[in-house]
Amino acid sequence: MNSEKIIELIKQHQHLEGALLPILHAIQEHFGYIPPESLALLAQYLQQTEAEIYGVISFYDHFRLTPSGTHLLEICRGEACQAMGAWQLEQAAKDYLHIDYQQTSKDNSITLAPVYCLGNCACAPSVKVADKVYGRMTNEKLQQLIDKLSSYAITLSTHDKHSR
Repeated sequence: MNSEKIIELIKQHQHLEGALLPILHAIQEHFGYIPPESLALLAQYLQQTEAEIYGVISFYDHFRLTPSGTHLLEICRGEACQAMGAWQLEQAAKDYLHIDYQQTSKDNSITLAPVYCLGNCACAPSVKVADKVYGRMTNEKLQQLIDKLSSYAITLSTHDKHSR
């Protein structure tokens, strides 16, 4: 049951000063997102309101309140990446997947998310999937990467008017 695991994670970290962020990280690491029932439990154990908990979760783009797709595709929005064309990558990914940031592709294979620095500035623009950072990304390379990650390109019927 989710609640029991959430309580276990809270108890493991609640002794820390500023415990909310480490607890949120632990919950998201375990579940892949912050389950809705977490808010009431966090509020109860940390003696805060659910609104305060939600405010912290919604402030940080890293935290998700819904499950992500099979792959989380993060596009760097740091200054170096922006200077080297990350905005065009963002648009290409959004157009190619027909989704916006914090949304998941129809086949549930890719969730698109912004990230504000991948520490790969010398190889900008960069994207990240799982623990792998891809530098010197171009629109073409990004589409190839998306195709490798996505079952969408594979499942399209050859009779589909919208197939690529």
